[in-house]
Amino acid sequence: MNGITIYEFDALMAEGSDAAGAEGLHRIPDKVYGWLEDQCLRSAEAREAAWLRLGQRQGRRVVQVTSFVGVIRAPDGFQIEVLPKIGKAIGGSAKEARQLLIEMLCCLQGFRHVQTESAKISAARMPVLQVFIAEFLRTVERIVKRGLRSDYSSRQDNLFALRGKLLMAPHLRQNLYRADRFFTEHDEFLTNRPENRLLHAALQRALMLSASQANQQLARELQFVFADVPASAQPALDFQRVRLDRGMGYYADALAWARLILDGESPLTGTGGHRAPSLLYPMEAVFEAFVAKHLARQLARPLTLKTQARSHHLVRHGGQNWFRLKPDLLIRDAGRDALVLDTKWKLLDGSKANGTNKYGLSQGDFYQLQAYGQSYLDGQGDVVLIYPKTAAFDKPPPVFEFPKSEGLRLWVLPFCLTSRRLAIPRDAPFAEAFADSGAAESAGAELSAAR
Repeated sequence: MNGITIYEFDALMAEGSDAAGAEGLHRIPDKVYGWLEDQCLRSAEAREAAWLRLGQRQGRRVVQVTSFVGVIRAPDGFQIEVLPKIGKAIGGSAKEARQLLIEMLCCLQGFRHVQTESAKISAARMPVLQVFIAEFLRTVERIVKRGLRSDYSSRQDNLFALRGKLLMAPHLRQNLYRADRFFTEHDEFLTNRPENRLLHAALQRALMLSASQANQQLARELQFVFADVPASAQPALDFQRVRLDRGMGYYADALAWARLILDGESPLTGTGGHRAPSLLYPMEAVFEAFVAKHLARQLARPLTLKTQARSHHLVRHGGQNWFRLKPDLLIRDAGRDALVLDTKWKLLDGSKANGTNKYGLSQGDFYQLQAYGQSYLDGQGDVVLIYPKTAAFDKPPPVFEFPKSEGLRLWVLPFCLTSRRLAIPRDAPFAEAFADSGAAESAGAELSAAR
């Protein structure tokens, strides 16, 4: 199966273009490029999330991916694997970037069914899509080892022996001259139930998409076990009928994968109602989930971490609240808002503090955090912007102060994706809120030396 691996914000150009190649610029088949351009235009018309955008490089048209990662699958089967840009920024290989992506995706609610260690091993030798197919096959294999669950199913048939209940009206119609037949309704204990039908249909799709010989072989072996189960012809209806009875918890992970594979908006089937393949995930959301999961583990008790707080608005007008303020993370202490944090998936440069660069920070983000501080902290306390840690941004800059809000301070802190720690200056008022004080002390020492 043909495909390429790229990073966020890389550009794609038609294979037939005569433009010279450059870093972050990749050639793809003309037919695939045309399809991507069409997806770009459709998304623009529908005003949907821009996972692609049109541009120009060296005087030639290009399509640039944005801050979405995962897999783009063209109708002809060509696959474009999009990895996090930080993998390139830290000088790592595609394998390392892929492993990082899988670990981060595991923090998303919909990917609880990923077994991280097995996925990391697979990521060392296959693209993300094949890793996910391997994970799905692993969950189905576990079901097969424990046995497919059966259920009683009502069935009507014209039998040679009386079984169950005799249906008199159809019996008289069909067997008026056949004394050896009985038209009955009876229950049979069969594996033909919605859960198994869905898994069989997902196995068929996975086999079609598998590029790995090992995945193909395992998919065929598993299909043999499902030979007596018809593949689901109406997945949406069968998902509504799913009933995980007691003792069927081991079906949950496989059905979660099956929903992704069989969903009409899944990238495994092309494009869906949102025009963008659903296996493309916005890195802003992935990074936020990753930071939230690990920060929550580092908080000192009794502090708690709340995600997507929604309790305040920017203004009131005509007796109504307008413009809800939704910080990514909110640390609370005994019911009181103590610290507001917002994650930003952007690569900063700590060496560019002057001129127009300002580390690469956005003025709009500062306005946003000021509004959060005024509403959630009554203008007194600390607000935090969290960015991924890189070689160019490996320690916090000095604290930012708002001249008109003397009691409000803003901190810009790097979050290390490998150690899963937030670098907190030792002199930060909230340093003690985190049980892991080692990271805070280390960052504080670096900051003091810099001053």
